[in-house]
Amino acid sequence: MRKNLVGIVGLLGFLGILGMSCGNPTAEEMASLAAKGYYEHLIHGEYEQFLQGKVGLNKHSEEEYWNQLRDNCHQFVHQQEQAHHGIHEVRVVNAKTDTLQKYTNVFMMLCFGDSTNEEIVVPMVERDGRWYMR
Repeated sequence: MRKNLVGIVGLLGFLGILGMSCGNPTAEEMASLAAKGYYEHLIHGEYEQFLQGKVGLNKHSEEEYWNQLRDNCHQFVHQQEQAHHGIHEVRVVNAKTDTLQKYTNVFMMLCFGDSTNEEIVVPMVERDGRWYMR
């Protein structure tokens, strides 16, 4: 049920972003939406979907390496549970595109269960119409 609610909220957010852009969504909007989606997968324990958002990494990567990365994701989420009562929300704060380097930095706020926040920067690149984390 919670996953369905998250999906509905994500869809509404996406539609809101598209509505605000009054036309085609910008690189910043698309990169932000992708980055937020990947991190929502992470905090909901959907580690494989999070990892599929990494540029150059896919399920066909070496199995042992893939398993180590998945274990690292699980360990990170567990550490955040212990330290901050988990990550309860991911918010996009801003996004800026570096046209020379051809990537977009997405600034996001991780909102923890203990009422603390942490701003992170997620560099995003577009490949064949899809946005990936660098």
